[in-house]
Formats: sequence, structure tokens, C-alpha cells
Amino acid sequence: MRGTTPVPRRPAATGTESATRVADVLLLFLEQPVHGVSAIARTLNLSKAVVHRILQSLVSRSLIDYDESRREYQLGAGIAALGAQALSKLDLRTTALPVLRGLAGETEETVTLSALVGLSRVYLDQLPSLKEIKMTVEVGRPFPLHAGGSSRAILAFAPPDLRTMVLDEALPAFTPDTITSRDALEAALAETARTGVAVSLGERQDGAGSVAAPLFGPHGEVVGAISVCGPATRFDADVTRRFGPLALDAAVEISRLLGWDGRLPAGVDNPFTDTTAGSTR
Repeated sequence: MRGTTPVPRRPAATGTESATRVADVLLLFLEQPVHGVSAIARTLNLSKAVVHRILQSLVSRSLIDYDESRREYQLGAGIAALGAQALSKLDLRTTALPVLRGLAGETEETVTLSALVGLSRVYLDQLPSLKEIKMTVEVGRPFPLHAGGSSRAILAFAPPDLRTMVLDEALPAFTPDTITSRDALEAALAETARTGVAVSLGERQDGAGSVAAPLFGPHGEVVGAISVCGPATRFDADVTRRFGPLALDAAVEISRLLGWDGRLPAGVDNPFTDTTAGSTR
């Protein structure tokens, strides 16, 4: 009797292969912030079952978040925290620090540096004010992009798909002054895009005021923000008008040091006039 030829079986994934698959899944979120199981499986040529197991493991460790209503995944708080740790050792913090020292000296208030990490903003550094009553921030913790000056400075210049994702979600209140209406937030973002500056009075933290401006990378992509912040009682209209140009000039200087040539992505108004020629306003 003739024997049958056995069907070759794919060997079980080794530890190295499994780790590579996990890394490949995470790296996809650098290209696009939101994915579904089918899209990941198709892109990486993996079975949906394998992708689902990987994603469930990442969700359980807060590296990935799952949106049940859309059945989509996005980067989670764990990744934001890891990203903050890595970014704190990279060029953004090193490049910004001398400029931030100058801004702190001019304003005598706390100045901060934030980075865009996934769908969140993370404080990388701060130079606290020497005044007895001052504001300080929590470095390394992710914050949402709809609340506060630094967040709005980033979101106003973020790619349209990222901005839409934030606007499509619920906008939770952190204080009575948090902007929770989509229409109101869109109006505030439009104003920030027009002026290059975001002013916040108690939107994310009760009693805190801030004036923030965005930072750009070599290709015009928004990479973070800087802010001048302190007790809201010291941030009246005259002070915010004075701090706005100072924050904007510092942000442009840092962006130039990061390689920005003054251009922004297509479709984004540029309030930073003639930056390549050396004039920020």
C-alpha cells in the first residue's frame, strides 16, 4: 500500500519570532495611530487569531488601548510613559533647555517642555519659578490633547486625522473651565492656529494659567510645545499678551534648532511669518 505524503506543518513560533511579531505590531502604530485586527493581520501577513492574542497581551499591560465602539486599537498610556523616558534622553530636551532657561529668566514663571506621544502629550521637563507661589507639573505622565494650553498648541497644528480622532471622542472635564464642547474646542484651535499661541486659564488644572506655543520638527510636523505657567491670578490679560510673543519666539528658536525650515504641512495656516529669514513675527 502506498503511503500518503504528510502535509508540512509550520513550526511553532520561537521566542524570538514571537517578540518580533509583537514589535512589528507596535511599530505599525507609528505609521497610523489607529488600527483594527483585520488591517494589522493583512499588513503583517499574520492570522487574525495571532494578531488578536498579541493585542490582548498589549492591552493587559496598558501598552495598547481598545475602543469597543469602533473595534479599533491605539497606543496606550504605557507606551506614552515609555516614550517619555526615551524622549527625555533625546535631542528635544537637550536642544530646548538653553532656550527655556532664557524664557524662564524673562518671565520669572515656570516654563515647561512637552512632547507629542501617540494621542497624548507628556511633560519632558520643567524649570520651576523661583517665586514662593508657583506652578509645577508632573513630568512623564500623559495628558489628553483637548485640555490646557500646551495640549491645544499641539492639537491646533497636528495632522488632520489625529485632530479628528480627538474631536470625535468624548472631551472629559478636568475642571469647570475645561472645554468639553466640540464646537468650542474647534473655535479655540482655530484661534491658536491663527496666532500660534494657546492661552489657558484653569482648563486642565484649577487655578493654573498658561501661555503655550508649538514646536516643529524638520518636516514641519508638530513634535511638542513649550509653555509659561503659573497661578491664574498672575495671568491677567496684560501678562498673557506679554508672554505670548516671548513663548512664540522661544518656540520658533527651538524649532529652528531641531531643523525646522519654517514650513508647515499643506493646508495648515502659518502664523510664524518669514521664519526662515530670521523674523518670527
